[in-house]
Amino acid sequence: MRAAAEQAARVLREEILSGAIASGARLGEAELAGRLSVSRTPIREALSRLAAEGLVEIQPNRGARVASWTTEQLREIFDLRLRLEPYAVRQAVPNLTPDQLAELDHLAAAMSRAGRPGKNQDLAVVEELNRRFHGVFIDAAGSPPLAGALRGVIHASVVHQNFHDYAPDALRRSLHHHVEMVAAARAGDGDWAEAIMRAHLYNARATMLGGRP
Repeated sequence: MRAAAEQAARVLREEILSGAIASGARLGEAELAGRLSVSRTPIREALSRLAAEGLVEIQPNRGARVASWTTEQLREIFDLRLRLEPYAVRQAVPNLTPDQLAELDHLAAAMSRAGRPGKNQDLAVVEELNRRFHGVFIDAAGSPPLAGALRGVIHASVVHQNFHDYAPDALRRSLHHHVEMVAAARAGDGDWAEAIMRAHLYNARATMLGGRP
């Protein structure tokens, strides 16, 4: 039963973060159980896990929905990311293994290719690679409490992030930030990496919230 709940949570998490299930969408237990070929009990447990991660809201007598946030709540979420994630990146730099550096290099290069303007641009791929890129730094920071706090606020902002909303200059900056963070990490310069992550988050915040009241 636990394995079924873990699998259901993993599938639903990916669908929510990728945008396949939209913010605010209802999550019916019976429908999900049928689609994922499991009973309602592991679905219920999976939804509880996702609620603890900030991805799902469960309300008495109203069921579960994909979490949604007001503009003010999103501003608070970005304030938290700006406090926590640059610090996590600085902590991660001395801990990164050669394999992790190679993975970051690969992810940054793949994002640059997928995000390049033209007929082959694939922003859905950019979104997936972006999540993986940030995850490497969070894991390497070596602090489970910090990772737990960060994953919640990152999930909240990523659900609302859509690279289709980026103006060409903002997208170009975002992609270059990843490349520069890898350069900073390879140089072993945590302060440099921290500064780039902060600029990266300001760029994302301006894109997501700049036009909102």
